[in-house]
Amino acid sequence: MLTTARSIVERLRAAGHVAYWAGGCVRDLVRGQVPKDVDIATDARPEEVQQIFRRTYAVGAHFGVIVVLENDFQFEVATFRSDGAYIDGRHPTEVHFSSPEEDARRRDFTINGMFFDPPNDEVIDFVGGREDLSARVVRAIGDPGERFAEDRLRLLRAIRFATSARV
Repeated sequence: MLTTARSIVERLRAAGHVAYWAGGCVRDLVRGQVPKDVDIATDARPEEVQQIFRRTYAVGAHFGVIVVLENDFQFEVATFRSDGAYIDGRHPTEVHFSSPEEDARRRDFTINGMFFDPPNDEVIDFVGGREDLSARVVRAIGDPGERFAEDRLRLLRAIRFATSARV
């Protein structure tokens, strides 16, 4: 699976795009664990991802998310984004395609806000996730009150992380 995930990043880059592994898979790598799945973040727009890869389907194209099917694996490939207002306590009303740093700052917890650059074997951390992972701290990115108001399920995720060996 990791070889295929690297290949997806390489193909996006060959097409002129920035692409990294994102989120929980990076947390697992930093902890020395093999990720169960790999999500990929890129500056390629959803329609560009669908042009680059033969087998895809849109699961949230308006949020910038396309599933790429390669070698019997599924990978969520999401365009870097920032989110508009959350009015339903779960989903943003709009998204704006953005940069890796802005994308990291919209995520839930610092330990999930890191990226991994496979060709350079480098962790990219705009939010202090490595330090918090080392300290076994679950910290919201930005204002915790805002983060939890945006998506109430984040409260449950925080509890799950804090009470498991995932941190």
